[in-house]
Amino acid sequence: MGLFSGKNNLTPEKILEALRAVQEPKSKRDIVALNMVKNLAVSGAGISLTIAVSDPAYPFKDTVEKDVRAVLAKLGSDKEVAIQWGAPPPAPRGGTPQGRADIPGVKSIVAVASGKGGVGKTTVAVNLAVALAQAGSKVGLLDADVYGPNVPTMLGLNGQPVARGNQIIPLEGYGLKVMSMGFLNPGDKPLIWRGPMLHQVMQQFIRQVEWGETDYLIIDLPPGTGDVQLSLIQTVPVTAAILVTTPSVVALADVRKAIEMFRQVKVEILGIVENMSYFLCPHCGERSEIFSYGEGKTTAEQFKIPFLGEIPLHAGIRLHGDAGKPPVSLGEDAPEAKPFFDLAGKVADALSTLASRTPATPLVQIT
Repeated sequence: MGLFSGKNNLTPEKILEALRAVQEPKSKRDIVALNMVKNLAVSGAGISLTIAVSDPAYPFKDTVEKDVRAVLAKLGSDKEVAIQWGAPPPAPRGGTPQGRADIPGVKSIVAVASGKGGVGKTTVAVNLAVALAQAGSKVGLLDADVYGPNVPTMLGLNGQPVARGNQIIPLEGYGLKVMSMGFLNPGDKPLIWRGPMLHQVMQQFIRQVEWGETDYLIIDLPPGTGDVQLSLIQTVPVTAAILVTTPSVVALADVRKAIEMFRQVKVEILGIVENMSYFLCPHCGERSEIFSYGEGKTTAEQFKIPFLGEIPLHAGIRLHGDAGKPPVSLGEDAPEAKPFFDLAGKVADALSTLASRTPATPLVQIT
């Protein structure tokens, strides 16, 4: 007899075992091992399950769903199969210490950091956020570099956010919800603030901005390991951090300090991005390693963290950033945009892997 010949055979366990035959196309692993099968329920009306992926624009939905239905059909089921797609549970963060409260509606919080200024951290944060948004995700971008808020310039955004009740409505551009001190303190007037004031404004930006349903909240941190970084990490369960460096030995010396800081506060490090990795001459095509070469990858290997890739020193990246038009807005085929799209794919995959470590709750349900 087939699996569905008798009511007693309608067990989620047997269905899960059968679904191990369904392979996730990119990782080449089965969807049960990847913890993608959630909320599996069997009832007299049929079978229902959710397939969890971190990226709403996951490109293999049709393939995976077709394979799932084919496996269930082979089991002899004549019952209706309802498949939903959803996000996985939040990634593990080493516990949630007192005071670290989730941001309602925000699924993943990714801090983009550097130990040193001038390495292109904001360029990476902005283009990563826009690339994720262009892939179909709901993305927020928080410019936490209160002393040097460059996000508004790079996105070509100006104006002031408005309040709705006790919530601040962020500005929007390139598919992002954006909040920055640059909107509240435009021009050249400097901010001369001490730690407590920084802590207060960070809490307002995080807790009182109407982020809504957001797949990724990208936070552009100031360089270093100071008050803003600690205030954020101590009060928000950051999912993971990305470190931006150049191949320069001086920049990498500060990156190592940032790695140790994130490890001490138990924040997962997704990896290192090497910006301005090399210069490709637009005239002769010759590649030049202006700041040395390969040091970012070597540092990642030393600390046993992933190396997320190289971003070249490209005139188009600078020109479009200065003009308020992120290079990724040109599309994936633009040479200055491709490295950022590659980075976005790696980040989405890494966050999905983090989330898959969390046991499904509930994994199966019988009704």
